[in-house]
Amino acid sequence: MSWWPFRPEEKKESFVEEYLALFESSIPPIRKINQLEFIVLDTETTGLDVKKDHIISFGAVKIKQGKIRVDSAIELYPESSKSLANTAKIHGLIKRENLLSPKTFSQKLLSYLGSGIIVGHHINFDLEMLQKISSPFGLKSFPNPHLDTLDLAVRLEYGPHINWNEIPMREFGLDQLCERYQIQTEDRHTAAGDAFLTAQLLIKMLKSAETKGIDSFGKLFR
Repeated sequence: MSWWPFRPEEKKESFVEEYLALFESSIPPIRKINQLEFIVLDTETTGLDVKKDHIISFGAVKIKQGKIRVDSAIELYPESSKSLANTAKIHGLIKRENLLSPKTFSQKLLSYLGSGIIVGHHINFDLEMLQKISSPFGLKSFPNPHLDTLDLAVRLEYGPHINWNEIPMREFGLDQLCERYQIQTEDRHTAAGDAFLTAQLLIKMLKSAETKGIDSFGKLFR
């Protein structure tokens, strides 16, 4: 009786290989923040369980040279077998058009992300959901540097040595931070709308970070 303890490695689709090849070299630590490209994204989902729930909407916008590139904004709708009825009151999506198969969605996603820095509010959840939909095509993880605007906000307000147990997390929701940074919260709870709000928030926080000496990739991701 033979026994082989290892699973064969999943075959990567060519578009995944092309995406991963972008990371053969890393971003130099000395590169200034205004020279970086940020991909600010958000997902709307059928729920908060990564294993059971699905992405129903993906929105993103790019920041280059410290400015939001409005013409780069996208919103994509991947196919989902799960009903939207229970979550429609939150995200407002009842009927979706131009639905994309998981493969087409993943191709468009990775092409859009490139090697940019991924940004989001509670970004780890978004990345887990996006990796779930792309994993059948050989993507195990996103090698892009990623930044959570919640983490950055806490760092700016409480300093580098943070005791997370003392942080009043209710004060660091997207709505609360937008109010604090004087950003009007329009088009909330849509993926594209939340991505654009988060992009505005990021720009304001990066300006605040610069006054504290955080002015390069290495310092931002120390």
